[in-house]
Amino acid sequence: MLNLKNNQKHGFHLVDPSPWPLISAMSALMFTFGAVMYMHGYNGGGFLWTLGLLMIFFVMFCWWRDVIREAVYEGQHTKAVQKGLKMGVLLFILSEAMFFVAFFWAFFHSSLNPSPSIGGVWPPAFLDTLDPWGIPLLNTVLLLSSGATVTWAHHAIVYGSKSEADIALKFTIGLAVIFTALQGYEYITAPFTIADGVYGSTFYIATGFHGFHVIIGTTFLTVCLVRLQYNHFSREHHLGFEVAAWYWHFVDLVWIFLFISIYWWGS
Repeated sequence: MLNLKNNQKHGFHLVDPSPWPLISAMSALMFTFGAVMYMHGYNGGGFLWTLGLLMIFFVMFCWWRDVIREAVYEGQHTKAVQKGLKMGVLLFILSEAMFFVAFFWAFFHSSLNPSPSIGGVWPPAFLDTLDPWGIPLLNTVLLLSSGATVTWAHHAIVYGSKSEADIALKFTIGLAVIFTALQGYEYITAPFTIADGVYGSTFYIATGFHGFHVIIGTTFLTVCLVRLQYNHFSREHHLGFEVAAWYWHFVDLVWIFLFISIYWWGS
């Protein structure tokens, strides 16, 4: 669909002027300065940090609202635009994969060549590790099951079954919430902390950032569920859900590597 209002001869979307890039940059600067001030004990640092974070959330809501409006009501997301959006999301997921590569690199560097300061063994001497066949295995089953249900939801949308897509998405979100709750319980009951040497730091950084990505993915899918209720997705046009499913499968894949390397092999 071309933008006939402007008599365009191409399928690309010429975005209208928007205040959100400038406001988001100012909010990020406010958040960063506030965080540094708070950590150094300056008065007003906590307020500036909180205000910056709230502004970031506000901009995220407004900016993505505008993108949804352009896609659903203005018909701006043509095939050419969708191709560009898909490429952008794929590159974003690739950058996130490189983000986790750094954590795996640190873990394997420390485990394959353990320092004498931790006893020359891995896991470090006198450190109790988690049983991989308890909560970690259960979380693996939950997350892989959620990958299956989000695929079910995708196929239901493609075949035009809104009711099935609704059920599958609710299953996916429910499994994600249970996963997050079990991960939190694991952190509370773990016999070591992030301060317990290189093992504790790599474990909590890797699994913690994965948990953060699970929360982002859960929010992403929840928005898709709301949009499904408002009939924003059709059999031919459901890019918002499609990229959410890509992101969720990426979260699944990272967890498989985490379970095999850190929970099972690393213990």
